[in-house]
Amino acid sequence: MIAAVSGGGDSLALLFLLNDFLDTQADAPALTAVTVDHALRPEAADEARFVAALCRSHGIAHKTMVWRGEKPATGISASARAARLDLLAQAARDAGAGLIFTGHTQDDQAETVSMRADRGTGRGSAGIAPATLHDGSIWFARPLLGLHRGALRDYLVSRDLRWIDDPTNDNPAYERVRVRKALDAETARKLVHEATDAAAERMALGARAARLIDAHWRCVAPGLYRAETAFLDADDEPALLYALRVLAAMAGGAAQLPAIEPSGRVLLRLRDGFCATLSRAVLDLRSSGFYLHRERRNLPVLQAAAQHILWDGRYRLCADAGVTIAPFGVLARDCLPETASVTPQDVLFAAQFAEPAFWEGETCLGPARNRMKDGGLRVPAPWAHLLPSFDMVLAQALIRLTGAKTVIALPSADHIQRRGLT
Repeated sequence: MIAAVSGGGDSLALLFLLNDFLDTQADAPALTAVTVDHALRPEAADEARFVAALCRSHGIAHKTMVWRGEKPATGISASARAARLDLLAQAARDAGAGLIFTGHTQDDQAETVSMRADRGTGRGSAGIAPATLHDGSIWFARPLLGLHRGALRDYLVSRDLRWIDDPTNDNPAYERVRVRKALDAETARKLVHEATDAAAERMALGARAARLIDAHWRCVAPGLYRAETAFLDADDEPALLYALRVLAAMAGGAAQLPAIEPSGRVLLRLRDGFCATLSRAVLDLRSSGFYLHRERRNLPVLQAAAQHILWDGRYRLCADAGVTIAPFGVLARDCLPETASVTPQDVLFAAQFAEPAFWEGETCLGPARNRMKDGGLRVPAPWAHLLPSFDMVLAQALIRLTGAKTVIALPSADHIQRRGLT
């Protein structure tokens, strides 16, 4: 298994707590500490060497992953965070591991909830999830979310272990630092309790939306989904709206759900008998049913690679060099899949227009999905890249709907032993 270790107090406490725990287990998997050097500060390389030396002195394997290449001029914090996740995931794949532990604490939870509250209410008020599935294959687990930062440092002091204080953690230029300095203990405690309640509400609403999707929706062709119009008359209005938002994001390949207010307006429009678009998805009402598929505009054309790339936010595809992944476009008329006779042919064409194909120059090599072992589907959008554990039940409903073969279960001690992670 992998422990993400920066050298700070939280991550070092995580490392040694994990190491202590594994020492008590029979046939425990090996532990590897991974440090990510973002190459943004000259001190970062020294910090990685500090962690490597500490691990070596305690018989723990260590690896440094460096964020190479040109860095973005804006949005550096978000880009660095995404790069860190990708590099840790790559280290896990290299080690044959499916589980990465990170040192997020209760203090991090309070800070996160406070920052999100400043941007408005919504699903984000649930805070940091206990676990998140990355690219449909690797879990990031956060076992220290119930502990305070101070308790972890007390533990390190008791073990006579020193840690590194990252100077950016005191730089008020960063929002998190400003929030951290402004939070008192009572406010932080209240925020954590509010996040716990919000997480429970989010999961309950997701379960209700999942039941609506299971009851009403079917995949009638690749990228084309159908429901009876009775779906729009469901009694549970909040769950109906939530299901509609999730379905639109799935069909449109969006990484985020559409906002509540425009989604509500679309729902009213559909009930009035009109078609609509939402999050790059077409919601098409016909006498034979209610159809959902990707819009035909802004479809990507990408060069294939030996490793999977996420195409249009919907499919994970790979191919040999020289092959391009692009939509069928008008060629879809010549290769429409077999469906039930009630499916309108213009709807079927519109959906297949936006499906991915492999191209070599001007020659279409056929459906990209057909050449992938899993059809290019792991976990559908909006959770194709990151699936918080809060949303597992709802994501599983989308997996059933799309026909993906992914089986997801939360990581546990039993999960670790069965996977035999190294």
